[in-house]
Amino acid sequence: MMCDFTKLTEEELIDLLKLDKPAAFREIYRRYWKELYAAAYKRLKNNETAEEVTQEVFTTFWHKCTEISISQTIAGYLHSSTSHLIIDQFRKEQVRARHRESFKLVYSESDTSTEDLILAKDLEETIAHEVNALPDKCRSVFALSRIEHKTNKEIAFELGISEKTVEHHITKALKRIRLGLGNALFLMGFLLLK
Repeated sequence: MMCDFTKLTEEELIDLLKLDKPAAFREIYRRYWKELYAAAYKRLKNNETAEEVTQEVFTTFWHKCTEISISQTIAGYLHSSTSHLIIDQFRKEQVRARHRESFKLVYSESDTSTEDLILAKDLEETIAHEVNALPDKCRSVFALSRIEHKTNKEIAFELGISEKTVEHHITKALKRIRLGLGNALFLMGFLLLK
């Protein structure tokens, strides 16, 4: 006997989700995707980012659907999840903006002579070499942390490891990079003090 999922209540869909029924998830996705996307787009003003946030909400919901305890409506739960991800997105953008401003400040205040540019290029190559020399898992954690600006909690969830393990990998990566930089870091500090 086939079930018409479009006629089911939210409570019935939740019960089916807990039984690991993909059709129940597809119905929830069908009902709420446009609504969540519109809410995300209204706040983010960016089509691609709004889609990413919406997909992340549903991906997380699917992975946790058998263990989620929903004390409100599905719509309320999904909207709340969307709001949290939007706030995270704004935080990440603020971090990126601060990094861009710091970078601009360093380069606008320093003399961009040929020598300085060569030293900066050497430093960049040394860092890239040290990062590439890291073990795979350590390199992945470092990239997620320092390039994608993800939190330790997000990295732990994404890679299926503990937050302590994430911290260990980041510490290990930074120590190895610091050791590899040695004189290059000293020279860069000297350049910034000119």
